[in-house]
Amino acid sequence: MKILKEFRDFIMTGNVIDLSVAVLLATAVGAVVSGFTQDVMMPIVGEFTGGIDFSDMKVVLSPEEVGADAEVVKPENAILYGKWINSIINLIIVGFVLFIIVKTYGKVRKKKEEAPAPDSGPSELDILKEIRDELRKK
Repeated sequence: MKILKEFRDFIMTGNVIDLSVAVLLATAVGAVVSGFTQDVMMPIVGEFTGGIDFSDMKVVLSPEEVGADAEVVKPENAILYGKWINSIINLIIVGFVLFIIVKTYGKVRKKKEEAPAPDSGPSELDILKEIRDELRKK
């Protein structure tokens, strides 16, 4: 029973909860970005490349073999490099979105740190000036 209590305490820590939320959000954002890439960006890229659909691009190593009764005897063996191109475009979009988020967060955080607290007392410079003046008097 002690191990169950330790496990419960571990799960209920803030870091694990934060990590769980981050993983769930990342999954949701990944689905949105994949949909954006496939449904919005790739048709635009395909238009500029002459109507090519990257997801269908492949190099067939061995073609599909079909039997007499139209049943697939041996499936096609192919390198699906078009899907890989889609994945790269997806990665670039996710990277750009994360870059914008981190940059924006950095600006907001910097503004909070720059604002001095109203009751912070004398600054380091003021204290150093006082020490200098006291040393000159002696």
